[in-house]
Amino acid sequence: MEKLSEAILHHARNRPEGVPLSAKGLLHLGSRAAVDQALSRLARRGDLLRAGRGLYLLPVKSRFGSRAPSLQKTVEALAAQRGERIASSGAMAANTLGLTTQVPVRPVFLTSGRSRKLKLGRQEVELRHAPPWQLVLSGRKAGDAVRALAWLGPERAGTALDVIGGSLSLEERRELADVSAQMPGWLAGPVSRLTHG
Repeated sequence: MEKLSEAILHHARNRPEGVPLSAKGLLHLGSRAAVDQALSRLARRGDLLRAGRGLYLLPVKSRFGSRAPSLQKTVEALAAQRGERIASSGAMAANTLGLTTQVPVRPVFLTSGRSRKLKLGRQEVELRHAPPWQLVLSGRKAGDAVRALAWLGPERAGTALDVIGGSLSLEERRELADVSAQMPGWLAGPVSRLTHG
């Protein structure tokens, strides 16, 4: 069993920071039951972090001790691994764009996958299922604008769009125009006026 644990750790160390491990991805090393037991044992020893149900991460070790992998790298790796689209929540996007000074207590990301929570060391991260239109242009400023406006809602979106419209480049406005047909009517109208007005 110790041989399997070492093989799992070797596999984890040869992956980039934040790439999650799951039993399904380690079946080339042993049976499902043996891999599950080895992952649990490694997590109890602190060699791996249990991030969620069936999801493990290799802690990053430095001369100052060990820490959880970078939140951004973990979310990006999880999206690539699971084939999901993941983007920052509307509240996080609104804060980034200067539309609010509120800082979310817990990081929340929108996902095309199922809703769930991850634990990265002491930090809890929420992945919340969202409709496809809220996940457009993930990782782009124009996409953050869509998510921020959705979070602000129909009553405040028009005013907020006036505020952020000036900070968007011509290319970002074009990106918004390209995805405006996917948005609900209350948002598509102001976005259309911004991009064509």
